[in-house]
Amino acid sequence: MGETTGALGGTLRRGLPRTAGGEAWPPATAVRTAPSQPAPTVVEAAEEPAAPTAPPAPAVPGRRAGLPRTAATAAPAPATPVATPVAAPVAEAPAAPAAAASVALAERAPLPFTRSVWPGAAAATRPAPAPEPKRIGPFTKLQWAGAAIVGGFGLLFAAGMVVLFTRWFLSLEFMQEFLAAYPGEYHLPEGAPVGIPPWLGWQHFFNVFLMVLIIRSGLTIRSEKRPSVFWSPKSNGRRKMSLTMWFHQALDLLWIVNGLLFVILLFVTGQWMKIVPTSWAVFPNAISAALQYVSLDWPTENGWVNYNSLQQLAYFTTVFLAAPLAIITGARMSWVWPKDAKTLNRIVDVEWARRLHFPVMLYFVLFIFVHVVLVFATGALRNLNHMYASQDAVNWTGFWIFVLSLVVIAAAWIAARPLVIAPIARLFGKVSGR
Repeated sequence: MGETTGALGGTLRRGLPRTAGGEAWPPATAVRTAPSQPAPTVVEAAEEPAAPTAPPAPAVPGRRAGLPRTAATAAPAPATPVATPVAAPVAEAPAAPAAAASVALAERAPLPFTRSVWPGAAAATRPAPAPEPKRIGPFTKLQWAGAAIVGGFGLLFAAGMVVLFTRWFLSLEFMQEFLAAYPGEYHLPEGAPVGIPPWLGWQHFFNVFLMVLIIRSGLTIRSEKRPSVFWSPKSNGRRKMSLTMWFHQALDLLWIVNGLLFVILLFVTGQWMKIVPTSWAVFPNAISAALQYVSLDWPTENGWVNYNSLQQLAYFTTVFLAAPLAIITGARMSWVWPKDAKTLNRIVDVEWARRLHFPVMLYFVLFIFVHVVLVFATGALRNLNHMYASQDAVNWTGFWIFVLSLVVIAAAWIAARPLVIAPIARLFGKVSGR
């Protein structure tokens, strides 16, 4: 190994010869620029003929050539000295602003696909859809309010037209003769009692009290999905029913007892003649009374002595038709009905009882509503005295008794809940949860 000095003053170390007995490599003519010089590196090579079979590889500045591919072939050298300047390193300009601009441009540019997770910082945001309004049946509350207003005006208009038509109809000559022959009531049989005894007033209050609670418990049964409290008789713990059902049937039993006592006292005291038709004249007089009500020229009320024929038919239907029908259909669906009586079960079908029991309840609701309206519209103080104070006078006695009865009924309505009913039910059976 040896050292040689190049033309530019640089020292180049030489290695072993490429062939045996040859000159050390690289040749003495090759010069390398000293690393400390700032000038570009120049590699010079002596001219040697290029190999005929393979063209010389291009010289790479600063890279040492390797051994020949075969023993007979010398390492190729460049034909002529080639000076390849090595460019000094150039400091790169900061690319942060350009990169940020390109990122912002990319965010603003539309994407070739639809985003499925995050819409991007610059993407337009849509407001959340408004929640669907709560519906009661087919309509919302606002729609029901609008329908009630429109329907109310429509019914009011229709009612006004009916009143005007009825007044015109009753003004005709043949209708005037009809009203003179059938004023709306007929005379009661001889010996019919006059006045309303105190027992009838108490029966009236107790009947209303029970009917209101029966209607409340019946509606609760229809809306109750999963009862939480059950009642079973002491003799058979496996036979369970909901506490609401027990309460409903207990009220039914009290109502039946009260109704039987009412009917017995009606026939004992002769009061039955006021509510049981005793002449076929009841039907034309009922038509006459109905027309007078519709025309708003109402018939004269004298319930202390006699009811008009329309009232008489309404009371008779309620006491002797609707009440027994409610009792039979209710008993058919209750646990007291004999399940093994095939003939009786075939006569009174349970599906028929279910379909009929609810409409009968609606009839009682309508009867109570019309009854209360007529009591207040045809002389409230006198009528309330007949019903609650057993006197034919116009004062406030019957009114205050009526108000007190409403307070009692309202308190019973509020108290009709498992917390109050359960202790009473335990006196007659077992009360348990699910």
